[in-house]
Amino acid sequence: MKRYSHIFFDLDHTLWDFDRNADETLQELFVLHKLEDLGIKSVQDFIATYTRNNHALWTDYHLGKIDKETLRQTRFRKTFTDMGLHPDAIPDAFEDAYVELCPTKTNLFPYAHETLSYLQDKYTLHIISNGFESATRQKVCGTGLETYFENVIISELVGINKPHKGIFEYALQLSGANKEECIMIGDSLEADVYGALNFGMDAIYFNPLEVSKPEDVPMQIFSLNELRKIL
Repeated sequence: MKRYSHIFFDLDHTLWDFDRNADETLQELFVLHKLEDLGIKSVQDFIATYTRNNHALWTDYHLGKIDKETLRQTRFRKTFTDMGLHPDAIPDAFEDAYVELCPTKTNLFPYAHETLSYLQDKYTLHIISNGFESATRQKVCGTGLETYFENVIISELVGINKPHKGIFEYALQLSGANKEECIMIGDSLEADVYGALNFGMDAIYFNPLEVSKPEDVPMQIFSLNELRKIL
């Protein structure tokens, strides 16, 4: 492993455990909004349907195929209709309640704090997130992550999403680094890994689900704790 000076992390699904936090949020909202009375009998089926739709829409958002409003207007409407609910019966306030509650959740992936504390003594750390400004700041501050990072770069503010090279160029300008001394760590092959590699920056694929790794991805980890051994 060559020597780096700057490490760039993704936030959602890499440090902040999006699926676990969303699960907790949806469990609460399922009861609060009495979804069972609307005919949705299984909270786990509801969460699984939402997760599938949300992941697909975020992929489109990363690639610039849809905007923020389309993502937010679509994910629960599609989930409810997929579950058999008539559009007129969809709770109007559900998306707003989710957006307000979910970023307050504080579940991180195992070893996040221990790993970042270790790395902070050796490297300058940054976040590059495709998340939205308000939610991203809530997540970072609410979990104590702000103490580790020199910069939190949010695509909504920059106006460019990963994997576009422009956000990596912006990150390097902000950090005063060159790409040869930087490495990107993230869970998204498209946004984080290929985005960085195509830009000319090294990348590590965070793969906690241990899915099959593409041959053209040079490095992967299954746990954040592994970074303490290789960096």
